[in-house]
Amino acid sequence: MKMINDALHLDTPIAGFNGGVFTRPDWTVISSRTLLREAAEKAIEIIRKHQLEAWLYTAEEWYIPHPDGPHVAREAWTVKFDAKVVEDFGPYLNEAVKIVGVSDDLAAVAACEADCQEALRSSVSAARSQPYYLDVTHPEATKGGVVDYLSRTLQITPEEIATMGDMPNDVLMFRKSGLSIAMGNASAEVQSQADVVTASCDEEGFAIAIDKFILNPSPATLQS
Repeated sequence: MKMINDALHLDTPIAGFNGGVFTRPDWTVISSRTLLREAAEKAIEIIRKHQLEAWLYTAEEWYIPHPDGPHVAREAWTVKFDAKVVEDFGPYLNEAVKIVGVSDDLAAVAACEADCQEALRSSVSAARSQPYYLDVTHPEATKGGVVDYLSRTLQITPEEIATMGDMPNDVLMFRKSGLSIAMGNASAEVQSQADVVTASCDEEGFAIAIDKFILNPSPATLQS
């Protein structure tokens, strides 16, 4: 979110970790939803059973077991801060707002998602944010929860909110918003859950969606 806020200079609350943390634009924390320790421990156990690497995020820090693990460098560029390498997640489990399972074995990530959903049920939200990332958060820390929070905080009805996404964890916010837009690079399953579909991320799909569906909507385009 820092990369986006540096360009847009937002003055509204910012949601991170699928709604696990809400901050002000100066990055001071408004609220956070931590996982139950037992749920965090079980999620890490399942992640490792599927041979994924586990990461742990608190509201302010990111912990990893290996500095050269898969996607660590990319994630550091994205979140704009470096991880702390630790041998044991134990001291941080009471503060965990997100556990991530990481692997380039995409089938293993999908299987781990299903296993976490089955084993942990209502004690967590478990969904892929990328084909190679499984995010495990507090059950109320979902992108649908972000829509609810911003609706209340900004006094905007959900029907007046548009959402856009391309991954399975975006579907929950699709269901909460008045207009849902799937990216063209989203899977057929994700696209089927949205009101409309834009072009892919490689084809300026975000900009096209803003122009076509937000700034210049028409009945014909909203039914496309």
